[in-house]
Amino acid sequence: MYRVKPSGEILGCTIEGLNLSQPLSRGALGFVLRALADHGVVCFPKQKLEPAAQVAFSRLFGELEVHVSRSFQEPGHPEMMILSNIVEDGKPLGLADAGQDWHTDMSFSQTIAFVNVLYALKVPRRDGQALGATLFANMVAAYEALPQDVKSRIEGRTATHDFANFWEMMRQRKGEATTRAPLTPEQRRQKPPVSHPMVMVHPLSGRKILYANPGYTVHIDGLPAKESDELLDFLFRHQVRPEFQYAHQWNEGDVLIWDDLQTLHNAAADYRDDEPRLIKRCQAMADLVFTPEFAHLAQAHPGTPQHTADPEPILNRVDSRLPHV
Repeated sequence: MYRVKPSGEILGCTIEGLNLSQPLSRGALGFVLRALADHGVVCFPKQKLEPAAQVAFSRLFGELEVHVSRSFQEPGHPEMMILSNIVEDGKPLGLADAGQDWHTDMSFSQTIAFVNVLYALKVPRRDGQALGATLFANMVAAYEALPQDVKSRIEGRTATHDFANFWEMMRQRKGEATTRAPLTPEQRRQKPPVSHPMVMVHPLSGRKILYANPGYTVHIDGLPAKESDELLDFLFRHQVRPEFQYAHQWNEGDVLIWDDLQTLHNAAADYRDDEPRLIKRCQAMADLVFTPEFAHLAQAHPGTPQHTADPEPILNRVDSRLPHV
C-alpha cells in the first residue's frame, strides 16, 4: 500500500510504496494527482527506471513536450532531455545549466506545462553532502499574500512570456562556456511570445495562483512599459520570498514531479564540474489537467487510494490518452 508523507513545509511530500517502472492503475494516478494538488512537489524515492518507463509514467499527466532546441535528447526518446555537467570524449552529455534561475517551465508556450518529471541517476556530492538542490516557490501562497491593491491590478490581466528571454540570459551568463546554441530563426518561429492570465484558478485544488515568473514573463499586456516593469519587479521579488520556498535535496533514484502551475523552481548551481550530475527530464503539458474528467481523478481520491472503477462515460477522453491506466 502506498502513502503520502508530507514534508511539513510549504511544499513537498514523499509517496512511498509505488513502483513507477510498472503501469499505474487509475486509482494510483488519482492518488498522485491529489498529492500534487495538495503539496505541489512529490518525490518517489529509490526508483529504478528505464527511459521508456519514465516516458510512459510522464505521459499519464499530458502530452510530452519535445524541447525546441532539439539538443541533448535521450536516444530513441526525443521527449526526454538529459541534464548533466558530465563531458565524455570532449562532448557534453547534457544541458549543464538547466533551470539555474527562477522560472516556470513552458510558460512561453500556448499550451502551458502541468508537470515536470525528473529522474536522478547521479547527484553531485562534497564531503558526503548532496549538492544541486532544486528550490521551489509556492504561487498559491504568493498570491494569497499579495496586497489587495496589487491583486486588483493584476486580476483579469494577461502577461507576455518569451522563450528567448531565459535562453539568451543563460547563454550570456555562461559566455564562451555555454552549451546552449543560439536560437535559429526557425526555433524563434516555433516559440513566439505568448500571453497568459496572471491569475489562474488551479484546476485540481480550486485555489488562485500567481502565474508569472522572472525567467519568461517580459511584459504585462496593456500597461505602459515603465508601469509594467515596476509591477513585474515587485511581483518577481515578492514571489520568491523565503517563506514561500522549499528545497528538495536530491538522492540517486529519486523521481521528482512538480506542478508547474502552482510553483516556480530554480536549480542550485553549487557544485563543480568535477562533481557529476545526471538527471533525465520529461515535461507533460497541461492539455489534460484543465478537463473536468482529469479533475475527477484527483477529486475521487481525497486521502486514501481507491482502486474501484470510475464511471466510464466521464473518463473516456482521459482513458484515450492514458493507455497504461
